[in-house]
Amino acid sequence: MFKGLSTAIITPFTRGNEVDEDALRRLVDFQEENGADAIVPCGSTGESAMLSHAEHVRVIEVVVDQAKRAKVLAGAGSNSTSEAVALSKSVADLGADGILSISPYYVKPTQEGIYLHFKAIAESVDVPVVVYNIPGRTGSNITAETMLKMAGIPGIAAVKEASGDLKQIAGIIDGRPKGFEVLSGDDALAARLMRRGADGVVSVASNCCPREMSELAKAAGEGRHGDADRIGLRLSELFDALFVETNPIPIKYAMGRMGYGSGVPRLPLTPLTEAGRKRLDPALERLGIL
Repeated sequence: MFKGLSTAIITPFTRGNEVDEDALRRLVDFQEENGADAIVPCGSTGESAMLSHAEHVRVIEVVVDQAKRAKVLAGAGSNSTSEAVALSKSVADLGADGILSISPYYVKPTQEGIYLHFKAIAESVDVPVVVYNIPGRTGSNITAETMLKMAGIPGIAAVKEASGDLKQIAGIIDGRPKGFEVLSGDDALAARLMRRGADGVVSVASNCCPREMSELAKAAGEGRHGDADRIGLRLSELFDALFVETNPIPIKYAMGRMGYGSGVPRLPLTPLTEAGRKRLDPALERLGIL
């Protein structure tokens, strides 16, 4: 359902640090005009942790309203199962096509706890749930064994895998039931994982270069892996530069330079440093993004 390119969009802010709805709508248009198959609001890149509940729901409402072609895979996770269920219900009621739900962070649940957490979410809504595994942020990993067990729960449709563990991801690809999608959560690994059998990528870089990332995902999906590799190589400097500081600090800066919001995240995230700008600006300029 979410094959191809999904862009984990930023949440643009005004200079007064409020959600910039005009910039958000223009960003949705920019993504659709340049080939994004799905738009992912309120993920890590969208600073979901820094949004109030009302802002979180409003951002998704705006994206659902503005999107005319792309699917909307809305972030709706929490480290509390009851909160994740409540937020998932609210998002589903807005008309999102699916829910992206991060594995419970900070609390470090057991694998059984992770399984039961996602089972409760899937049973609470009638839209597909995409599990988001990113141990570097959550402090715990969803093992391949647990993920394959969850793939059997009705309503759990895919996993966004950002563990960086290629053996683990390959195990999920090889063992998954028919119809269950595996999405790369790392831009730099997207072409490699799609060659291995993954179905798409949830991308940070495509905020600023959706056309190029769409072409990469399309080439890989059509089996033109040499073309996908060449695009990935051309974008590799950008991939590295966008993570020179904590995501989404660099991509917020880049999008601010492109006219989508102030370019400044909310505390405790800070603006991109001068050293970071010296790494990112040349990559943006060489690709003709600025």
